[in-house]
Amino acid sequence: MARRDRWVMLTTLVVLQTVTIAIAIYAMATGFSLATLTGGASPTGPTASSPAEASPVPVVTSGPVLARLPAKSGDGPLPTKSTLTRQLTDAVGDRALGDRVGAVVIDTVTGERLFGVNPDVAVTPASTTKVVVCAAALASLGPDTKLATRVVQGGKPGAIVLVGGGDPMLAGPSAKPTYPKQAGLSVLAARTAAALKKQGVQKITLSYDASLFVGPAKAAGWKPNYIPDGEVAPVSALAIDEGRQDPRSNRPRVSDPAEHAAEAFAGQLAKRGIKVSGSVRPAKAPAGAAELARVESAPLYALVEHTLTRSDNDFAEALLRHTAIKEGQEASFAGGAKAVNTVLRRLGVTQPVALSDGSGLSIRNQIAPSTLAQVIAMAGSPQHPRLHAVASGMPIAGFSGTLGNGSRFTSGDSKDQVGLVRAKTGTLNHVNTLAGLATTKDGRLVTFAFMADRVPVNAEPVLDRLAAIVSRSS
Repeated sequence: MARRDRWVMLTTLVVLQTVTIAIAIYAMATGFSLATLTGGASPTGPTASSPAEASPVPVVTSGPVLARLPAKSGDGPLPTKSTLTRQLTDAVGDRALGDRVGAVVIDTVTGERLFGVNPDVAVTPASTTKVVVCAAALASLGPDTKLATRVVQGGKPGAIVLVGGGDPMLAGPSAKPTYPKQAGLSVLAARTAAALKKQGVQKITLSYDASLFVGPAKAAGWKPNYIPDGEVAPVSALAIDEGRQDPRSNRPRVSDPAEHAAEAFAGQLAKRGIKVSGSVRPAKAPAGAAELARVESAPLYALVEHTLTRSDNDFAEALLRHTAIKEGQEASFAGGAKAVNTVLRRLGVTQPVALSDGSGLSIRNQIAPSTLAQVIAMAGSPQHPRLHAVASGMPIAGFSGTLGNGSRFTSGDSKDQVGLVRAKTGTLNHVNTLAGLATTKDGRLVTFAFMADRVPVNAEPVLDRLAAIVSRSS
């Protein structure tokens, strides 16, 4: 028995020594410290911050891979111009693009042009319009701005006014939770009912104010079928579920989003014991009226990411108008176009853009590839932190948004770059565009814009090929 006990003890010691040696080797290789486990500070290291000040530190498990990348975007060498030019020129000549093509590739950090074909000629941008609209909104309003939908006292006792704040993503009663988290009409009704009951009021008259936005609800250059087909709703400062009758379906869209939202609000008040007398009518809220309740949207940066990833036409139109208001213009299509150009000039973009809307549905919009690339380069630059949501909101090839629908980057000449390209798409009849960011094989961050507005049938595979050439360049 003694011999057996001695054998067990020796075996245990050997195992413990082996584990100790293994831990020592791991510690030397990775810089592991006992303080990592105990929370104590290293005697020679900096003092740990308090829990209130501490920020989470990501766990990096791909050191050998990350070590091959440059310390900063743009630190890698520029791709060889001659090779890049030859490959892109061949692809730009593809007949699927038609006879009117604009293309540009620039270095994101320095702005140096690496390739260009008609780079300064304005082209119909389709949904890549959203890039300049979102950038202008972020620069003007700031990334943390929220949009408020409010209820205020009316001009008479027992009267209240639902005031639209230009948030088309305000969720109706039957909407399912989404990201980013939406302000909710039901929550607004609950808060309003609680405030009224606190005043001893259980019967009211309801009106609604959608006067924040002005001008036509439809843009010049929109096709008659856009609203019936659910591409967009009539633009309104008050809407729920982006003007959808059913939040689960793009169509049909309601003809009067403000009235639709107000009627739904009346129903929600009734469910909470507040009787709405008479009909619900439009009316302007009295100046300085006391606020009863409000709900606020997600921050602007999250809304911009959503707008670009999902190519949300309704929210792009709202952003155009909010930018107009901030820049002292009327909250209309025309006022928004003036405001966007004002902001772009302030950012250093010299070539103006021609906008008839904010979504890119209008065939009258005109933007040069070089302008798109310049704005996207700013979004990827540390010098413009307000614009970063433009870069982070762009769809990822093969994974998200309009590049993740199973039909993009699937050809043999582009599928190897799945996950390596971020870009905004644009599609109208005879128009295909793609503008975004890619990191070259050697770690250089570059920006591109490829645009064609006389496409015979469909040029999306060619645009994917062009972006893939940029991404794999060296």
